[in-house]
Amino acid sequence: MRVFRRIGAALAAAVLGLTALPARAATMDLAGTVNVDGCSGSLVRMPAGTADDRAFVLTNGHCYEGTWPVPDEVLVDQPSHRVVDLLDGAGEPVATLHVARAVYVTLTGTDLALYQLDLTYRQLERAYRVRPLTVSAERPAPGTDIRVLSGSTKKVFSCEIDTLVHRVLEVGNVTKDVIRYTPRCDTGHGTSGSPVVDARSGQVVGINNTSNHDGGRCTLDNPCEMNRDGVIGVRKGAAYGTQTYWLATCVGTGNKLDLERPGCLLPRPDTRLSAR
Repeated sequence: MRVFRRIGAALAAAVLGLTALPARAATMDLAGTVNVDGCSGSLVRMPAGTADDRAFVLTNGHCYEGTWPVPDEVLVDQPSHRVVDLLDGAGEPVATLHVARAVYVTLTGTDLALYQLDLTYRQLERAYRVRPLTVSAERPAPGTDIRVLSGSTKKVFSCEIDTLVHRVLEVGNVTKDVIRYTPRCDTGHGTSGSPVVDARSGQVVGINNTSNHDGGRCTLDNPCEMNRDGVIGVRKGAAYGTQTYWLATCVGTGNKLDLERPGCLLPRPDTRLSAR
């Protein structure tokens, strides 16, 4: 009976145009990650996405190839001509993909750049046998077993979520509700943009974005923490990732970004900045 149920589920997924995505084991590999000009990133799909949606690539906003957004600035639907290397499980390139658009880029509240390809997930899987990672719709919890998958450095870091930090400050950028890892995830240069994956579900819960290298206070490569009372603290060696469940609240049918969607948590463009 279990065999027939599995077959039935597979047929249903095929009829609906969905590719079943099994949860990755704790010893997950680098399949579906990308190399983005020295940064890392990943091929991702939204929880309700279909195999025929045009594919998304996710990395950090500070990995954006254009002029970085200033504080409170959000870039939407920007032309992009960059290329990314799609990687297999061993971190080896299987394809060089041309990005069509930068759908969303900001360093305000979060640190993310969402790109879109002209190819669909189905086309990518057929051509290169690589499936996307799914972005979780849930806020992660402290204690969650995670993997930070760095395609650029070909490393998988294993640790847990230590806590969720109220604010992290680095130069003029402020990120909110930030994932701090336990010390075993000793990420560094080249790991920016790496997907942070829940080891149990196999879904993306964050993007690796910074770490405190030298014990400096709120400077470049030396972020600091601020609690709800406004008290600033420094943790030398601490590494951080920004949340990604926000994305799932703002992407609708057909992988369309909708910042006016009820419940959307991503920062919106400031019309005062765009008018300058």
